[in-house]
Amino acid sequence: MTITDRDLLPEGLEDRLPREAATTTRVMRAIHDVLHGHGYDRVLPPMIEFDETLGARMAGIRSRRTFRFVDPQSLRMLILRGDHTPQIGRIAASRLATAPRPLRLCYTGQVLLIRGDGLDPAREKLQCGAELIGADNVAAASEIVATAIEALHAAGATGISVDFTLPDLVDVLAARALPLAADAIEGVRRELDTKDAGGLVDAGGGDYVPLLYATGDFDNAIERLAAIDTGGALDGRIAALRDIAARLGGAARLTLDPSERHGFEYQSWFGFTLYAQGVRGALGRGGTYRIAGPGGGEVATGFSLFPDGLIDVLAGAEPAEDRVFLPLGHDRDAAARLRAIGMRTVAALSEADSAARLGCSHVLGKDGVGMV
Repeated sequence: MTITDRDLLPEGLEDRLPREAATTTRVMRAIHDVLHGHGYDRVLPPMIEFDETLGARMAGIRSRRTFRFVDPQSLRMLILRGDHTPQIGRIAASRLATAPRPLRLCYTGQVLLIRGDGLDPAREKLQCGAELIGADNVAAASEIVATAIEALHAAGATGISVDFTLPDLVDVLAARALPLAADAIEGVRRELDTKDAGGLVDAGGGDYVPLLYATGDFDNAIERLAAIDTGGALDGRIAALRDIAARLGGAARLTLDPSERHGFEYQSWFGFTLYAQGVRGALGRGGTYRIAGPGGGEVATGFSLFPDGLIDVLAGAEPAEDRVFLPLGHDRDAAARLRAIGMRTVAALSEADSAARLGCSHVLGKDGVGMV
């Protein structure tokens, strides 16, 4: 078979062939089963929505990274889903506005972006996640982090680590403990993102340099952060991080990078990133945020998993499933009973078909099922 230009896919898009598709299905099911078991109800939002609807729901949405086009019927701008979270916020604030809180919702589906992130060129990604709406406290954060870890374990991830961050750190410190001019805040954020001590000093954030070293293993890093916070501006956040870490009970390796903001466009006081052994890049992110709406909106805590990297790792070891070859003239009732107990069957359509050619491990004969 020759691959021609007609067979090429756009950059950042790919096919999942049978083995990878089987792994994808298994991973999705494992994640969903964990979320379902913890009381999260699945919702299925549409792939396309009005641009202004989603953009108005949550501050910090990077809508410029998503595909837009004009709806030929309404002549309004449409947006192709690049993140499920704003859609869950819309559903919670409208269709489920009167549902009891805290409201637990989960989702699974594809998202599409104009361009990939950094070294990851993928533009279409599988996103699975959960949102705990109406709760923004230590208990909610602990439940969300623990559930995300459990879901990754169930999906097949090992060596899971969680990196905590404080997305609003600069705003909190600049307001009182380490004052900054309004026009210097963004520059300080930028230099903290690049971990550039010299640039931080040049941007007027010399007092923020110690934050670059309050990173690493959680127990050590949280002590360094507490030592920096001599004015007590971060007392509540530090206590909350310690409480969350304690509640996790060693379920994953914990680290801290309090000034990390990459991927935390709309999170408020708490954020976290998930990693796993052998998987390149982050497997997911989460944290606390606010859904815009009447009366100041509503608080929420959630996470999003992007398990494609894990699927790539697991697909190579995906076990081949047993399949029973059904010859011409086979007993249809016997075949139906096999499928009823979970067996896969492959029926012959001509004399040329055989168990070996169709990749079957068993054959249905007059005396029952036998190995090939």
